[in-house]
Amino acid sequence: MAEEKKSSGVLVQAGILAMASMIVRVIGLLYRAPLTAIIGDEGNGYYGTAYNIYTIILMVSSYSMPSAISKLMAQKLAVGEYRNARRVFRCALMYGLLVGVVGSALLFFGARFLVPEVAVCVLQVFAPTVFLFGILGSMRGYFQARGSMVQTSVSQILEQLANAVVSIAAAWLLMRTVTGNDPTRRAQLGAMGSALGTGAGVLIALIFMLYCFQRGQKEAKAKILSDTSGKKEQYRTFFKETILVITPFMLSGVIMNLTTSLNQTIYMRVLIHLKDAGQTATTTLYGIFSNKAVVISNIPISIATAVSSAINPGISAAHARCDEEGARRQVGNAIRATSLIAIPSAVGLAVLARPITMLMFPQMESLELASSLLSLLAVTVVFYSISTITNAALQSIGRMNLPLVSAGIALVVQTIVLVVLLLFTDLDVRALVIVSILYSVMIFVVNQYYLRKYLKIRQDIRLHYVQPLVCAVLMGIAARIVYDLVYALAAPLAGLPKGFYFRNLAAAAAALLVAVVTYSYTLVRSKTLTRETLLSMPKGSKLVRILEKLHWLPRDVM
Repeated sequence: MAEEKKSSGVLVQAGILAMASMIVRVIGLLYRAPLTAIIGDEGNGYYGTAYNIYTIILMVSSYSMPSAISKLMAQKLAVGEYRNARRVFRCALMYGLLVGVVGSALLFFGARFLVPEVAVCVLQVFAPTVFLFGILGSMRGYFQARGSMVQTSVSQILEQLANAVVSIAAAWLLMRTVTGNDPTRRAQLGAMGSALGTGAGVLIALIFMLYCFQRGQKEAKAKILSDTSGKKEQYRTFFKETILVITPFMLSGVIMNLTTSLNQTIYMRVLIHLKDAGQTATTTLYGIFSNKAVVISNIPISIATAVSSAINPGISAAHARCDEEGARRQVGNAIRATSLIAIPSAVGLAVLARPITMLMFPQMESLELASSLLSLLAVTVVFYSISTITNAALQSIGRMNLPLVSAGIALVVQTIVLVVLLLFTDLDVRALVIVSILYSVMIFVVNQYYLRKYLKIRQDIRLHYVQPLVCAVLMGIAARIVYDLVYALAAPLAGLPKGFYFRNLAAAAAALLVAVVTYSYTLVRSKTLTRETLLSMPKGSKLVRILEKLHWLPRDVM
């Protein structure tokens, strides 16, 4: 019974963080549409070029801080070593400050060596954000280790809200300073405004986390006074542990983002220097791929990222107590919950790629290309989502280097394939989609092997993947039929100002509603979700009562 409550508690915290991640992604998409309308696809290209390098430096310096700190602190808290847990946090904070300063300096002073000349000024605006994120990451890891995702969730929402407001306002104001007809300079300033919004968001989130940290000091000190473990390790020991744990987390993230940056560099160099494609046209195409198709496909993947953050402390604590069965149970539950969301998300993005892209980015000149790229990228949602969970599981049980191995293998293979495709075919930006799919599949396969070997996990392929896929396909068919029907019936809206947008909005909203109902119904009726499974979920009893009233639950599970 205690284990069930603990598992439910982890799922609740994962649900909180997942919901916050979805809100963050939705806000991101909502502000991206007006921002793209302001700065254009060229400005998006400059922003994306600088952002990829910024992300790599952030990964190297501090992006992995929350996961690493939560793992280390959770292990100490699980055995009652509250003093040592506080020392872990202090060491990690010092580490974050140090690498934050170095990372910021590298971005600002080394920008000319890291990105094309047109994106240098954009990358320099990103520089201070790396320092701020080092502190913010430490704070988020502190609360996650204590099993509370609320602070992180609220800070993420505040961060994205501030990012949205400042990005749009700063881009608009900066672009107004350009006199004459200089579209490139206007695009640069627009991208700089967007980068400024990123920094403003991190600053607001940091202020909130510092406030929460200060409010919780009384309780934290009481815990330290209750520490009867008698263990007091030296700071240098914790600093060494911090580096040893953070480094694999960091390198794994670096490889993931290095793939993006490397692909961008290869794509630009081959098309511009070897195939004589124009720099502006090539950058614009890349902007459509990275800031439209990829951005939309990352929305459901963010749920898996949230779940992995939530399960990390629990699996680490179970491993510290030598409770391998508990660790396996948490990993299995996380994989199943993630697949139930990722699979229908992938099918929905593939079936409704054009309507979704039109909602988020209604620029008609790039709509067809962006939506076609999204429909192909949709399959990566499943593989990336599950791989995010398996990465967290492997790192939580002390197999820190295994995700590096799987990411490294995938990186080498996909790089070779990309070079061949760009040199010997005319696929151009679609080559990036192909290697993205290949990369996600390879990481998924290698991680599955490691899970079987080191955690002895044997997944039920039918229950975890096949049944949700069948339900999702039925959902996709129903959603597409409803979309086409409502779109046809809403033809009178086409004559109104922006009528095409509202016509698409009405049809997409109806399709989404039907998709949710169809998928939920088929999951329950096919017994992919049983009464017992529903009861183990957060608010499961309420879900069961609702489904009983709808007569959806089969009588044989009563």
